[in-house]
Amino acid sequence: MAKTEYFELGTLSKPHGLKGAFHVFLDVDDPYEYEELESVFVQMANELVPFFIQDLQIRDNLNLMLLEGIETLDAAKELVGKKLFLPVSFLPKLKDDQFYYHEIIDYQIEDANLGSLGVVKEVYSTGAQDVLIMIYNNREVLIPLTDEIIPKVDKKAKVVHSIFPDGLLEVYLEDDAD
Repeated sequence: MAKTEYFELGTLSKPHGLKGAFHVFLDVDDPYEYEELESVFVQMANELVPFFIQDLQIRDNLNLMLLEGIETLDAAKELVGKKLFLPVSFLPKLKDDQFYYHEIIDYQIEDANLGSLGVVKEVYSTGAQDVLIMIYNNREVLIPLTDEIIPKVDKKAKVVHSIFPDGLLEVYLEDDAD
């Protein structure tokens, strides 16, 4: 299966105890929706390797996971930092006006004032806020993913509608003025 058929669930953060368990960061809105998982895919190099879940505990401040076949601290250490994936079919269904970040990759960005600008290359979380990454005139442009700047996404037309604030695009083009 192609990696585009999967979504990133989270990361194996650090070992827990001596028997191969992990602290797991789940990058989802509601981790409790995934309590009954039986397996996950772990990204190793450019491959997604399936692992059965022996135990998964979801708590408000700590998620613990024990993967089948990982039975020692040393084995767990080798997987620390690895990303976890699930098939997109595991994602909860959204309303028509909502979207998952992976869905809008390659969507056209149409600004209300500037017209057609480029396509969404990636969606990235900076910690403070999420941003769309677009290539415009061979430059990477970061677009804050806020309701004011991105008021609408048209999934049928594959278009992200934007209203750039004055100067946003120019910040990335300043070197061209020299």
